Amino acid sequence: MRTVLQHHRPRAWLLLTVELFLTALGTACSVSAAERQKQVLVLYSTRRDAQIVIVGERELPRILDEGLPEGLDYYSEYIDAPRLAGSANQAPFRDFLRLKYSRQRFDVVIAIDDVALEFVRTFRNDLFPETPVVFFASSPVSVQPPNSTGVIAHLDYSGTLELAVNLQPDVRHVFVVTGAESGSGEPDSFRIARAQFQSFESRLTFHYLTALPAQELERRLAALPDHSIIYYLSVSRDGAGQNFHPLAYLDRLASVANAPIYSWVDSTMDHGIVGGSLKDQENETKAVGELALRVLRGERADGIRAISPDLNVNQVDWRELRRWGINEARIPVGTLVRFREPSVWDRFRIYILGAFALLFAQTTLIAALLIQRSRRREAEEHLRGREAELRTSYERIRDLGARLLNAQETERSRIARDLHDDIGQKLAILAFDLNSFERTAPGPPDKVVTEALDRIDDLVRSVRDLSHRLHPAKLRLLGLVAALNGLEHELSHSGIAIAFTHSNVPPTLPPDLTLCLFRVAQESLQNAIKYSQARRVTLQLTGGADSLTLTSIDDGVGFDVEAAWGKGLGLISMVERLEALGGTLKIRSTPGGGTRVETTVPLPPVTVENASLSDASSAQSLRDIAPLGS
Repeated sequence: MRTVLQHHRPRAWLLLTVELFLTALGTACSVSAAERQKQVLVLYSTRRDAQIVIVGERELPRILDEGLPEGLDYYSEYIDAPRLAGSANQAPFRDFLRLKYSRQRFDVVIAIDDVALEFVRTFRNDLFPETPVVFFASSPVSVQPPNSTGVIAHLDYSGTLELAVNLQPDVRHVFVVTGAESGSGEPDSFRIARAQFQSFESRLTFHYLTALPAQELERRLAALPDHSIIYYLSVSRDGAGQNFHPLAYLDRLASVANAPIYSWVDSTMDHGIVGGSLKDQENETKAVGELALRVLRGERADGIRAISPDLNVNQVDWRELRRWGINEARIPVGTLVRFREPSVWDRFRIYILGAFALLFAQTTLIAALLIQRSRRREAEEHLRGREAELRTSYERIRDLGARLLNAQETERSRIARDLHDDIGQKLAILAFDLNSFERTAPGPPDKVVTEALDRIDDLVRSVRDLSHRLHPAKLRLLGLVAALNGLEHELSHSGIAIAFTHSNVPPTLPPDLTLCLFRVAQESLQNAIKYSQARRVTLQLTGGADSLTLTSIDDGVGFDVEAAWGKGLGLISMVERLEALGGTLKIRSTPGGGTRVETTVPLPPVTVENASLSDASSAQSLRDIAPLGS
């Protein structure tokens, strides 16, 4: 319950009487609950809307309630000092409190500031004879009330001047603004300030604007000389007797003054002052609340020593610094800068750092990619060089292989001719001589001669077959199909059924192509006969639009193709022959699944020149093979 007595009119007393009656009734109804909770009364030295009241009513109930598990009954009253100055005007307020709280027993009374403390000291025996008192005082307490403790924080007006001189070294004039009291004489704040300012009078000129009418004060503050500052103490009433809220009055002065304004209490911040060494009212309230909490928990008030903490904090308003062009570099270390408008960096620091981090990551990634690309290009150049070397080496090896195959075929052809022309002819002559001897010899044919003739015939056939295998005459004379038919007939006596089929085979083929396919077929069939244990082998020759395919399929035991590569010269010679013509070799075989050998060679484009060369080659072949018919 919070009440303030401001006027002494009959209507006010009637309303007060009704309120007291209702309060007494409510108090009687809740007496049992009050006995279970702590009862606290707070007396303020100011009106209800003063900043110290706003801070106190926010902090004190919270501090006390959090520290008292049994709960709290909290009451507050307000002494409007300008209206109730002097004991004669305070007597009705005493009577009001006596009637209102006649049946209330408080556990502690808290007096905020000097006026409330003086009121408690004067009327304590009438109102709270045995109640502990916790107080806050701004002036020295010569005689501390019995059973009391408190916070004594002397008013420090000089700290603000020190800060102002640091911020504005060129200051020469200080205009001190304060209001008028309801009684005669100067305000206490004015007297204290003037005493503290004496140490500055050697370097500053002070002008005390006390109890001026509002309009006169505003006119003077709007035309101050250069190198001036304004020191605002407090104005609750001006020289014309008009009452004001101190902060609202400060707002008016800030709007017209042509010099920076400083003050001494933190409630003036955000009302147009640059700053000052400001009393922190929140810390003041917390210090009082902690002392009161100790008393409510059972400690005797007079057993707790009064404290004198430093409640002043250097503070400046960043906006006012900008307004008056005051350099921020002059702000003393430890000064609190308030209302600073965040810069672009303050607002978007996370985003800027994130963008720079992303940019750095991208730059690093791009640099890494460029380095990687450069290295890759170097590797590619090196690889291309190695590939060129390997290609050259491969071409050389391929050319050498082709030469070796040609030399092999040439040597085979020579050996075949030697067998046919030399040994074959000699065997033929020997057979002719034995036949002549047998015809001219008397008597029946000699058994030895007959057997020799038979052996010579076998030997001639063997030589002829060997000559044909080394260099088949049919291949050059009659073509690939005829040569493969001859190979089928020749190998049929090996015990494996060989079936040869052909389709779409061109009538004329280049000699190197026919020789390659014949050798591949020959090698495939011989491998099947030697290793496959097959019962049947199928040989297929199929012509296409631009290629010729030779396929050999057997039903033998098969083999591991990967393991067989490089172990035999047959597969290697087949691959080398095909590579010389740009052909391919595919072998598919699994153990127990037979073997399929598929050979594909490209066909050269047919031209008139190629056909003429083929006919000339056939004619030359006929001339070369002619002796075989003899």
